[in-house]
Amino acid sequence: MNAQLQALRARFNGLAAREKLMVIAAAVVIALALAWLIAIGPALSTLGTAEQQRRSIDAQLQRMATMRTQAQAMQSQPKQSRDEAMRQLEQSVQQRLGTSGRVMIAGDRVTVTLTGTQADALAQWLAQARTAAHSLPGEAHLTRNASGLWEGNIVLILPRS
Repeated sequence: MNAQLQALRARFNGLAAREKLMVIAAAVVIALALAWLIAIGPALSTLGTAEQQRRSIDAQLQRMATMRTQAQAMQSQPKQSRDEAMRQLEQSVQQRLGTSGRVMIAGDRVTVTLTGTQADALAQWLAQARTAAHSLPGEAHLTRNASGLWEGNIVLILPRS
């Protein structure tokens, strides 16, 4: 390697002053391009997207804080029996979904069949079912019909007594 370096120096020293200047200028341009590609460009790109990423992370943090508050509220509630949970769930279906929801119970799983349910009623019912009956969604097979109403099945899992 040392011999190659000496040969390169000898060849450089053999160039005319104008050619040496052009080689040095080319080396500087290449060094600047590498510095841009390796250090400056990625840093500027990261800086440009930092605000958007910060907003996204703040929104995730807010959702997580809300979920933590909900979980703490649910943990502070007294334990329910399975029968009480089923009663609460059936009551929530009658209150929020009315005739657009039908309940079928099989063990610790409850299947709620939806026919023409409004989106806001469905969202309110899911929140109430989760907090009041301590049920967890197990499966959901939902579609929107031509009128924009929800149809399908949601399987909820009741807490064990």
